[in-house]
Amino acid sequence: MRELTTSQAINEALAEELERDPRVFLIGEDIGLHGGAFAVTKGLFQRFGPKRIRNTPISEAVIVGAAVGAALVGTRPVAELMYLDFVTLAMDQIVNQGAKVKYMFGGKARVPAVVRMPFGAGRANAAQHSQSLEAWLCHVPGLKVVMPSTPADAKGLLKSAIRDDNLVLVLENKHLYFQKGPVPDGEHLVPLGAADVKRPGKDATVVATGRLVSAALSAAETLSKDGIDVEVLDPRTLYPLDAQAIIASVKKTGRLVTVHEAVKRFGFGAEVAAIVAESEAFDYLDAPIQRVAGAEVPVPFSKSLEDLFLPDEAKIVAACRRTLA
Repeated sequence: MRELTTSQAINEALAEELERDPRVFLIGEDIGLHGGAFAVTKGLFQRFGPKRIRNTPISEAVIVGAAVGAALVGTRPVAELMYLDFVTLAMDQIVNQGAKVKYMFGGKARVPAVVRMPFGAGRANAAQHSQSLEAWLCHVPGLKVVMPSTPADAKGLLKSAIRDDNLVLVLENKHLYFQKGPVPDGEHLVPLGAADVKRPGKDATVVATGRLVSAALSAAETLSKDGIDVEVLDPRTLYPLDAQAIIASVKKTGRLVTVHEAVKRFGFGAEVAAIVAESEAFDYLDAPIQRVAGAEVPVPFSKSLEDLFLPDEAKIVAACRRTLA
C-alpha cells in the first residue's frame, strides 16, 4: 500500500472528485496557483482551470456564502478557509443559512457543500490562528462535522463528505498535513458516522480526536509495558457520532478517558462522557471518567507555554493511570 502525507491524500481526494463529478468545484483564498495556505490544493488549478478552482477575496463570509448559494442551485462546492479561527466571520452563512435550509424547506432544498478548515495549536501561530472550535459546530443541528486522524481517513472521509447532500465541515489538524501513512489504491470511501478502533484493548477506552489519536496510541504503547491494555477509539465523524461504538468499547473495558485539543469546558469529551453516563454502559463503569484537554486559556504564542497548553502522551498516560487506580 502507498504511503502518502495527509496533504497528498486530501489533494488526491479533491482531484478524484473533480474528475468524477463536473458539479464539484473548489473555492477559497489563494487555492489556485499558490495551492492554498498549506499547499493542499497544489497543482489542481493547472489541471482543472479557473472555473473549477476559484480564488476569492479575503472574505470568509463571501467564500461560505457563495458555496452555500451554489450548492442550493445544484453544484457541489468545496470551500477552504485558511484557518478554522476565521469561521467566526462566516457563522451566519453556516449556522443560520446552510445548516437550516433543508429543515426550513421540508427537505426540498439541499446544501451539498463542504467547508475544509485547518485547525490546531503547536505551530506558534498564537491565539487567533490555533483554536479548536469543533464543539461550537457540533452543537448546531443540520451540520455534519468530520475530523480525520490519518491520511487514509482524510481521503475517505472527504470523498464521502463531497458526495453527501448536507453541509459538511471537515476539520483538518495542521500538524497532520505532514504526517505520512498508508492510503489504499483506487476508490477509497470512509462512511460518515462510523468510528474506528485504532487499537483494541481490554483495560480502558481512550476516545481521542485528530492529531491526539497518535498521542493516545503512543500512550497505549507506554502503558502496555506495565501490562495495561488500552483501547484507542477514533470517532472520525464528530457528528453524526457513532455512539454505539463508544458504548460497546466502554462496556468491554469498564473505563473511559476522553482526549481532545480544545479546552475541556463544554468540549467534545463532555458529550462523549454524557452519552456513556446516559446509556447502559454506565453500569459497566468501574471508575470515574477522565477528560484530557487543552488548558482553559487562549493559545499562547510562546513555545514553552504552548506546550503546557496542549494535551500530550504524558497527560493521557496520567489520566489512564488515574482511572485504573
